[in-house]
Amino acid sequence: MQNEISIALLQTDLIWKDKKANLSNIENLISSIEKKTDVIVLPEMFSTAFCVDETPLAEDINGETVAWMKYLAKEKNCAICGSILFKENNQYFNRFLFVEPNENIHHYNKHHLFSLVGEDKYLTKGNEKIVIDYKGWKIQPFICYDIRFPAWCANNDDADIQLYVANWPKKRSHHWKILLQARAIENQCYTIGVNRIGNDFYNHEHDGCSAVFDFAGNQLLLLENIEGIKIVTLSKDELETHKLRYPFWKDR
Repeated sequence: MQNEISIALLQTDLIWKDKKANLSNIENLISSIEKKTDVIVLPEMFSTAFCVDETPLAEDINGETVAWMKYLAKEKNCAICGSILFKENNQYFNRFLFVEPNENIHHYNKHHLFSLVGEDKYLTKGNEKIVIDYKGWKIQPFICYDIRFPAWCANNDDADIQLYVANWPKKRSHHWKILLQARAIENQCYTIGVNRIGNDFYNHEHDGCSAVFDFAGNQLLLLENIEGIKIVTLSKDELETHKLRYPFWKDR
């Protein structure tokens, strides 16, 4: 087990429905990482942007994006994760993929589909939460709209880290930051949120604000409206010390 884990938050603009451009841009950003990193986190639907009605763009486990993730995970010797438009058994999902360097893959399907823009009309919601055990850390993924529902995000699995990947609009960015902080406090775990920047096809503006909060709600990192990668190192000892001192989780 590692006492410390280093996680890279990758924040970038996403080109509408252009997998080649998005994967190329993200790969260029990843190539700039020089220090040892355990996990690289990408935004929601990082290969296409949030075009949930474009089911022809969906991929299966043998698709180009999964192959690309496997290649980069092995090349950088770290896990790489984010969500894509995914197809399986004639159904479509907004699926979070966590790809390890050894090509082991974990997945989580978005549970709360964003009905305001009809995501629920095109995609199938997931009904199972997962916890990924990676290097002795328990990591629990969620996708964007999930963060608004604390009952679903309740840390009943005693996760050390909750990951939230998103395409969250600027006009509600204050909600994003407050919700990330709230999930950290109530769940007594680290929360990491990775969002995109730039305007989408419908001219919805995104200002990033990817962030990390610790188990007590202290902000450890905040990326404003910029493109780039920031790496945060988290401590298991500090987390466990806090939970021993304030065992609120026992009364959950």
